[in-house]
Amino acid sequence: MLAVVTAGCAAHASPRAVAPDSPAATQSSKQVLAFYYGWYGRPDVSGSWVHWSGVNETAQRIRNATDYPVLGAYDSHDAHVVEQHCRWAKAAGLTGFVVSWWRRDDFNDQGMTLLLDTAQNVGLHVSAYVEQIRPAEAATVESATQTILDVLERHARHPAWLRAAGKPVVFVYARALAQLSIDDWSSVIAQVDDRFPGGALLIADRISPEAARVFGGIHTYNPTGQIAGKPVDEIRAWAHTAFAGWIETAGADRIACVTLIAGYDDTTQGRPTPRPLTSRFDGATYRALWEEALAANPDWILISSWNEWHEGTEIEPSVENGDRELKTTTEFASRFLAAPPRRTSSRF
Repeated sequence: MLAVVTAGCAAHASPRAVAPDSPAATQSSKQVLAFYYGWYGRPDVSGSWVHWSGVNETAQRIRNATDYPVLGAYDSHDAHVVEQHCRWAKAAGLTGFVVSWWRRDDFNDQGMTLLLDTAQNVGLHVSAYVEQIRPAEAATVESATQTILDVLERHARHPAWLRAAGKPVVFVYARALAQLSIDDWSSVIAQVDDRFPGGALLIADRISPEAARVFGGIHTYNPTGQIAGKPVDEIRAWAHTAFAGWIETAGADRIACVTLIAGYDDTTQGRPTPRPLTSRFDGATYRALWEEALAANPDWILISSWNEWHEGTEIEPSVENGDRELKTTTEFASRFLAAPPRRTSSRF
C-alpha cells in the first residue's frame, strides 16, 4: 500500500523519486491537512545538525525526539526526503500541509519553495503556520501585518498554495495570536486585505466566538491538554462533545476545523512536569478521534502532526510505530473527503 523505506536509513539514502501523480491537485472545499515542520537539518546537507540533537544512527535513537524516523535524522532541505513526505501524504489521503513558519529568510522559510514545488508535482496544497510576530516583546498591528505579508508575497502566489473562497490561506498559531488583541487582529486583516491583491483568509488558533467573528476560520493546534492521561473511551467521549462544540462556535460562515493527534509525549524536552501526555494506545487514540471527526463532519480536519518528532505527535512512519497511523489516515480521510459537506452551499 504505502512504500516505506528500510527502517533506519539516513535522509540522503531515501527512496527513488516516482513520476508525479498529477500536475496539480483539485481544490476541494473539504481539506485534510497535517501540521508540518521543515526545521530539521543534518551536517551532510545543511552543514550542521538543525533541531536534532544526540543523534545515534546506529542505535536508531535521537536524544530530543520521542521516536525515530524511518527516514533517519533527515534534512528538511533534502529533495528526496521532501518528495517522500509528499508521496506518503498524498497516498494517505492528505490534501496538504500547514508548515511551521517563523520569519522571512530563516531555515524554515528557505525550504518553502522546495516543498511547494514538490507538493504541486504530487498534488498537495501548502499553507503556513505563523508561529510568532516580531519583535516578540513589542508586536504591533504594523509588524503583524508585515509578517503576514512576508508569507503572502514570498509564497502565496505559488500554484500549490492552499486557497479558500479564492483567497490564500494562512494559519495563525496561539503564540502569535496572543501578541495582539482580537480588535488589533481585525485591523491586521483589514490592512492585509488592503495591501495584498485579493486579500487573504486567516485561520486562528483559538476556539472562541470572538475569534470566529474576526477570522475566516478557527482551530486548535493540539488537544492533548484536554485528553492527557485519559483511556480511549474517555478520549472518544470528550471528542464527541468537543468537536461538535468547536463547529458550533465557528458558525455557518466560518471554516470549522477539528484537530486530531495520534498521541503526545514531549518528555525528551526537559519541560516542567507534569507533562500532558496522551498515549497512542497502539493506534486506538488516533482511530477514536478520526471516528468522532467523521461523525462531527467539520469543514477541515487538521492532524497534529506530520513530523513534530520532539513532541511525539508524528504520523510520519517511525521505527517504533511503522506506518500504522498512515494506514489509519488512508482509511478515514477518503471517507471524510467523499462525504457531503456540512453546508449545502458555502463561500469556502
